[in-house]
Amino acid sequence: MKLRGLEQLAESLSGKKVVLANGCFDILHVGHLRYLKGARSLGDVLVVAINSDQSVRAIKDPGRPILDEHERVALVSALECVDYVVLFDEPDVTRVLKTLRPAVHAKGTDYTEETVPERDVVRAHGGDVRITGDAKDHSTREIIQRILEKSRT
Repeated sequence: MKLRGLEQLAESLSGKKVVLANGCFDILHVGHLRYLKGARSLGDVLVVAINSDQSVRAIKDPGRPILDEHERVALVSALECVDYVVLFDEPDVTRVLKTLRPAVHAKGTDYTEETVPERDVVRAHGGDVRITGDAKDHSTREIIQRILEKSRT
């Protein structure tokens, strides 16, 4: 469960069935846990790519991330099901996929195998796209909203 450089990590995992999961993991919740545990069950090694603060600011609501990248990396790294964590600055995980070439790119249930934006990148190197986790009824955005609503009452 280490934060690793992408190129060095790719070299060290040669010969293993690598699963890549990715996300912001801004406020870690049970949906994240179920997604990552499901992803881990799909291969030998689970690598989690986490959006950097810069990347989160580009793709999420104003004021995000709530937790900085160092805190998010520490929390995700502490999960038993996670073997390695990498940070990425881009708005999507394409560069990570092209470098790691995982056997499986795992996404949460808010996607289908056909709606994963990077599916063609994964399939181009012979990888599979798999959907895992529980129904998408947990989100950081909803948690933030609940906190704001409770603070007003």
